[in-house]
Amino acid sequence: MAARVVLVGGGKMGGALLAGWLGKGGIAAGEVVVVEPAADAARALGRHGVTVIDSPAALDGGQAPAVVVFAVKPQVIAGVVADYRRPAGAKGPAPVYLSIAAGTRLALFEQRLGAQAAVVRAMPNTPAAVGRGITVAVANARVGAEQIALCTELLEAVGEVAWIGDEALMDAVTGLSGSGPAYVFLMIECLAAAGVAVGLAPDLAARLARATVTGAGELAWRSEDSAETLRRNVTSPGGTTAAALDVLMAADGLEALMTRAVAAATERSRELASG
Repeated sequence: MAARVVLVGGGKMGGALLAGWLGKGGIAAGEVVVVEPAADAARALGRHGVTVIDSPAALDGGQAPAVVVFAVKPQVIAGVVADYRRPAGAKGPAPVYLSIAAGTRLALFEQRLGAQAAVVRAMPNTPAAVGRGITVAVANARVGAEQIALCTELLEAVGEVAWIGDEALMDAVTGLSGSGPAYVFLMIECLAAAGVAVGLAPDLAARLARATVTGAGELAWRSEDSAETLRRNVTSPGGTTAAALDVLMAADGLEALMTRAVAAATERSRELASG
């Protein structure tokens, strides 16, 4: 079975990508084949009108797709990749392999797919589920300009895309944007708890915290001003916001705490990638 795009794995992130492609990504359902062995997930994916198969054995081995997207968990990726190695004598241009498996280095794909395989490693984050993610990608030396453009198109269907030239930076990307949504969710929790501590009812505090964080995020998204400028715009000298920022911007305040947090996530990403 031939396709322009083969999606390996239809979990949350794979499903988000698929929805983005079929929506604003401009890819027709008939151009996509999804490999998903889990029956429940396969049925859900099939409702999009794409072809869903349970094994790569059902793919047309003589006709390569333009791109194979690996959206399986990092714990299983090593055992999956080799099944998609381009067979000898395959017709047409070789595909580009696009992986969103966190912490899985380009070298693993090159080892299992062959030294000439064109491979892109990408790190999206969970807001991709609502089309507001950001993905950072890095390509090996075999990836051509057209393949870069194709991968950018696929990833932009769920948000922004940035490219880097040094794979070693992917651990820092993971520590900042990959894990970053959890930091924001924690901020909502902490704001709500702080509201309760000063006398607000829990339901109201939770509502205020969620709306404040998401609203401020939307303002930052739409504004051309820097975050620093936006902060200054809502801070009157000697006012309530300034009193709070005196605490948050102290030497042991939010910047120091966030720096330690991102550094810890970055180091853990390095450890996981090293096995």
